Amino acid sequence: MRVHIATDHAGFEAKNHLAEALRASGHEVVDHGPFVYDAADHYPVYCLRAAEGVAADPESLGVVLGGSGNGEQIAANKVRGVRAALAWSEETARLAREHNDARVISIGARLHPLDQVVSFVEVFLATPYSEEKRHTARIDMLTRYEESGELPPLPASAAPE
Repeated sequence: MRVHIATDHAGFEAKNHLAEALRASGHEVVDHGPFVYDAADHYPVYCLRAAEGVAADPESLGVVLGGSGNGEQIAANKVRGVRAALAWSEETARLAREHNDARVISIGARLHPLDQVVSFVEVFLATPYSEEKRHTARIDMLTRYEESGELPPLPASAAPE
């Protein structure tokens, strides 16, 4: 599988370690940087490019890394058509794919040892989307909102009296 990856300075070591592990597992890695450590870099520069790569490449998935993973997830989610999820365990990585059909996973490199980062990504890449009707309905609501700005209708039980 083709995997687009990016980070900021906080995830630089983890990104390089992950890229090596993914290549050793037979994945094609598209590294969007950074390529040298610079404590003054900015995650949007790299993470937006990785998310754009995933959006333009339907057969791929992506990984963005940072100190906490929060900013990187936010950046990736700004790219139309990308759903990025923050993972802090193998289960959250699995659920991101299985329930949300996330195409990008974000991980806080300062919060996990390198072997955990790799295991979260391996689970993410190996998990297919469940295609369950309830999950698809929710994703469709988000897609419609992203495209039109129109909120999904409230169910009758939630409508104000």
